[in-house]
Formats: sequence, C-alpha cells, structure tokens
Amino acid sequence: MTVGAGRASSSSRSSMELTVSSGDHAGDSLTQVYSCFLMGSSPGRSAAEVADLVLSGMCGREPGEDMACCHDNSTARSSFSPYISLSLVARITRSLTSQSFNPAVKSYSEEVMRVMLEDMDLMSHLVHHFQSEDQIISHLAAKSVSVCVFYVLQTSGTISPVMRQTCEQAFHSSVPGTMLDACLWSLTEVFKNLLKGAHQEIFGRLLAAFDSSLSSLCSDFLPEDRRTRCSGDFTSSRLWETTLCLLLDLLEVLTASTLICGASVSLRSQRLTHIHSSALLETISGSSEYFVRKRAVLLLKRTVLQKAGEDWASGEVLLSGLKHEHFSSDMNRLAQSVLTAVAADWLKTVHVESASFFGGTRAIRDEDQKPDCVMLRGVSLLLLKTTELHIQSAAGSSSAAEVYRYLQSLWSFLRRFSVELSEAPHRCCWVSLLFGDQDDDMIEAAKTSLSIFLHHRRCSGLDDSAELEAACASGNNPHCIFLLLLQSISFDHSILLDFLISTETCFLEYFVRYLKYLTANWQGFAAACRRISESDCCLSLQQCSPAACGADAFESTVKVESFGPRLVQYGSSGESDPEDMEVVQDELRTFVHEKSISSVLEVKQEISGPIEPVRQKQDESSLNKANSALEREAEGSSSQTLHSEQTGPNLPPLSGQETCETSHRAVLCVTQLREVVTRLQAKKLFPYNPSSLLKLLAQVEKCSQQNHPSHCNKS
Repeated sequence: MTVGAGRASSSSRSSMELTVSSGDHAGDSLTQVYSCFLMGSSPGRSAAEVADLVLSGMCGREPGEDMACCHDNSTARSSFSPYISLSLVARITRSLTSQSFNPAVKSYSEEVMRVMLEDMDLMSHLVHHFQSEDQIISHLAAKSVSVCVFYVLQTSGTISPVMRQTCEQAFHSSVPGTMLDACLWSLTEVFKNLLKGAHQEIFGRLLAAFDSSLSSLCSDFLPEDRRTRCSGDFTSSRLWETTLCLLLDLLEVLTASTLICGASVSLRSQRLTHIHSSALLETISGSSEYFVRKRAVLLLKRTVLQKAGEDWASGEVLLSGLKHEHFSSDMNRLAQSVLTAVAADWLKTVHVESASFFGGTRAIRDEDQKPDCVMLRGVSLLLLKTTELHIQSAAGSSSAAEVYRYLQSLWSFLRRFSVELSEAPHRCCWVSLLFGDQDDDMIEAAKTSLSIFLHHRRCSGLDDSAELEAACASGNNPHCIFLLLLQSISFDHSILLDFLISTETCFLEYFVRYLKYLTANWQGFAAACRRISESDCCLSLQQCSPAACGADAFESTVKVESFGPRLVQYGSSGESDPEDMEVVQDELRTFVHEKSISSVLEVKQEISGPIEPVRQKQDESSLNKANSALEREAEGSSSQTLHSEQTGPNLPPLSGQETCETSHRAVLCVTQLREVVTRLQAKKLFPYNPSSLLKLLAQVEKCSQQNHPSHCNKS
C-alpha cells in the first residue's frame, strides 16, 4: 500500500469516526424526544426543531443540513437514528388519531406533524424507505405511512398524492419485492383502520382511488392461466410467496368491507376474492410454500362463511351493512369454482402437512404425527358451505346423488391425512373429531351438514330409514351428529346454554332447525342412539387437541365473548307456532340485543357458578361429568340434587338396557336446558324471548315420553 493510500485511508477513518460520533449525538437527542412523547409531555424544543431532528435521523443527515441531502445514501453511519425517527413518527401520529395526548401536547404534536407533512415533505421521505434493503427500516416506514395517511384522511379528508402515486406504480408493475410489500402492508392497515372506525365514506373514496390498480395487481398475481402470472418468472422466488401472502391479507380486508359497507360502497376491487376464486384454488394446490396455501384456504373459508375480517373487526361492525347488488352472484360464482374443482379431483392435489408447534418444529415419530387440523377444517368448511350455497341457489338443481358425491370426496380427503378419522367406527364422528377444539366451526359444520341433508331428503325420493342410512354412509346423519356433539360436551346443558347466549357460534339457528326435524323423525333419532351405543363411538377430543392438531397463529386468536346483534329476536312472534318460525341468517344479523353484558353475566351466575371451558371436561368419564353438570344445577329449594341413578323431571325411568342410555341422557340434557331457560326467562335475565324455542324443547320431551317404551324394546 502506498503512502498516499495510507493517508487517504487514515483520513476516511477519521471522517467515519466523526460521522458516527455526531450520529450517536443525534440519536441521543432523538431518544430524549421520544421519551418525552412516550410519557405524554412536550420536549423542550420548538416544533420546527423537533420536526427537523426527526427528519434528520430518518434521512441520514445532520440537523440543519440541506434537505436535498436526505436521499444521499453515501452516509454510512452505524446509528439507530432512522429506527427511532420512524418509530417516533408512528408514535406521534397514532397518539393524535387516538386522542391520547392532553390538549397542550396535542396542539404541540399537531404543529410538529404539520411542519413535517407540509414544509418538509415527510411522505416522500417515508415512501423512499419502502425499498430499503433493511427489512426493519422498510417495515417501519410502511407503519409510519399507514398511520400518517389515516391521520391526514381523518383531519382533512385528502389522500396523500405521494402515497397514491407510489402504490399505483407498484401495483401496476407487479414486481415482487420490498417496495410492493410495503405498499400492500401500509394500504391494508389504512383500510383496516377506516373500517374499524366506521369511516365508510372515506374508505369508499380511498378504495376508489386504487380500484383499477388493485384489479391489475390481482390479474398479474392470480390469473386464470398461471403461465401469465406477474408478467415474468417470479413464481419460483421467495419474494413472490411473501408478496402473495400480503396480497391475500389485503383481499380479506376488501372482502370484509362488503359486509361492513354493504350497498354504500360497491367497487370491483371488493369482489376480487370471488372473481379470482379459481386462481386461489390453484394456488392452494400448486404454491411451493405451505404457508401460502394455508393462507389461501383460510381466505376462501372466511369468505364463504361471511366471516372475513373476524380477527380484527368486531361482530357489530361486520354485521352492520346490507348486501351489495353483486353479493349473491359472487357467492354463487365462488361456490361453482370450488365444486367444479372438486369434481375435477382438486382435493387429490391438496397437501396437508403434519401439525406445527409454537416455537418451531420438532422431531417426532411418524406414528405420532398429527395432521394440520387448521387446514383440514378450512377445506372441509369450504366444501360444505359451497355445497350448501349451490343447492340453495337458483342454479343449484343438482341431483341428490351429485350432492353426496361431494361429501364422499371430502371423506376420502380427510381419511388420507387423519388416522383417527380413517379408523373411526362411524363416519358421522368426523364433525366432532375434527372440530372438537373449535366450537364456532363445529356448529357451523353441523348446521351446514343439516342443510345439505334436508335438501338430499327432499330430492332423493328415499324413505326416512333409507335416507338416514345413506346419510350415515356419507357422514351426514343429523341425529348422529347432534348426539355426538352432545357426547363431546358430556351432555352438559350448561354448555348448550352458553352456546345459546353467545354470538360466537350459529348454535341457535342450528338448534332450532334440528329440533324441528327431530320432533318429526323420532324413530330416526332412536336408531341413531342404538347405532352409537352399539358401535361404542365414544369421542376422545384429546385426539384433536390444539397442540395435537396444529392449532397455530392462523386460528389461535382468543375471542372475547360479546353479545352483539346475532341472536334471533322472538319478541315479535309472541306465542307463535314453532312450525311457523323460520330461523335464517338475515334474522340473526338484524336482531338488536336488549341486554347489557352485566345482565348476561347474571345469566351465567344463575346456573350456580362459572361455566367451565368445554375442553377441560374431557379427562373425566362421561357419566361423572354429566353428574357434575346436574349437581351444579341445584338452586336452593326450587331444585333438587340429581344423581345418575335418578331420572330427570317428566322422564320415564331407565329400563337398564344400554341402548337406552344415549337417548335418555340426550333428552335429560334437553330437559335441563328447558328448565334453566324457563327460570331465566321468568326472572327476565334471558337476553331474548325464547318462547318458541321452549315449545320445541317441550315437544322433544313429549316425543320421548310417547316413544320411549318402543325405543327400548327394539334393542
């Protein structure tokens, strides 16, 4: 090395040391400012000084330098200033939108944001960091952009032209990478915040601005012909998989907006999930990355269940909108895409991996591996619900045999991946086995299965006995499914009560429809009781526990029980006949709950103590659990302690024959449920008028009394 080179190197080192030193000093100043805002106080600087300090740290320049130096990447300091600056922008803006600052700090913060947005072109500097090679910087910039855009929309109703132009260019080019990823993430967050805050008008204007570019992006990423995807060979890169996952997140938000905004906003981009449903199905079977396939399954599942956005939107928000004009045709289009794919053996191309575990993977023996039940449940509900939509639509004039062929295909698919299901002695066990730790999905599957059965019953021309035999062969006998559901909760009426007053499941709708069928087909119920007793089909939900079945971050969101508009309002029906009562989803969605949460808590107290979680009951014997549930029902002098040797009120004594036990316990559970609901209604503690439901429950008891002797003798 020459002397001149040595001097140059020494000079460079000295320059670098000075840069790092000054960078650290700027970082200290930023840290002090951040600490002040974190504590809810104003820094001892003017708003212009703070704004300049934040932009300096973000852009890699010294405070007071020319703003033209901001995008000069020659500065190579090892400072945390960009991270602090980006976090500080997000912190200030988020606090302003949430109104968490006191008036003095709020006014000061608004001036800081005004200076950065209007005088220092903050948005241009933020979007510049979208393409940073440092993924943390890129993500922090996306977060800052999302909160800034939301803040500006709230305060002035204007859309940032810089953000709009940047995103439109990225969407039209459709090139996977950090720029497109940041645009997708930030826009998704803005849409979520607008929808959660019920800013439907602003949401509609913002979405209209991106309607064309989003449609173009989806056409590139989800084309009908995979060979034209992304206008280039990106499908083999990890970048493409990551970007596609972010696009799927955005599609779920857009789909949720159709439920939230209803007819007030009707744009093509809201319908992209339905329009590109065939391509999404192809992604599920053809994508190289399992997490992408799984995300696509959950998107389609939530779309067909009308639960898109359930992880971030409250039930009240999701159910507030009327359906837009294309809703029915879009749902039918989705159903036809799924059923056409199933008819073409799509299920044979869907791969399900073994269960994943929180914190990583672990080496386990092949015989101990459990399937990913999140994936199995998603595919199952997708096929069940699309079959139901198909038979309900005007075009759904399919034969009964065709409908059951879809269920046979599903059964074959499930048996490929689940040892428990393949060894099950009775096919109707699959609902309780597969959905055992997901109550909302379990009830949805049971309700949809019942709807499919009733359609098949109308179209098949078979008598009741032959129809139920065919249903058992397809795992679709409603009596078996109901009995196995009761068995999975240990015939505990308090859990049924919890289902009835909760908005987390569609249990009320399912329960009423099944009870109406049960009272008209008691002999089929008796036969199902014998079949379950004889096959000894006792469910062990430990086989499908969250850990064993891979319940992971995709569906492990803890749901806080709320009591919003979901239950049927019987108040207008008075003492109407149960036969005249039609329980449909629209009625559930328009019910206005009249009771407060505190009143519902009184409901639970009325059953003598808190209701235990369903899954904590599985390690005891079924009989002991039932006895415990009966003992909890005691209520002073108005109730008596019940034991397994005793019979419920108005029930005939047990014959001692084993085949009667299932029937007896099921009717006893119904009786106990009727009694507690009646008592709660009398005390005005039940959250809606249950008169028609109580009539159906009483009819079940009456059928039991009339048919019990013949039922036992047939065994």
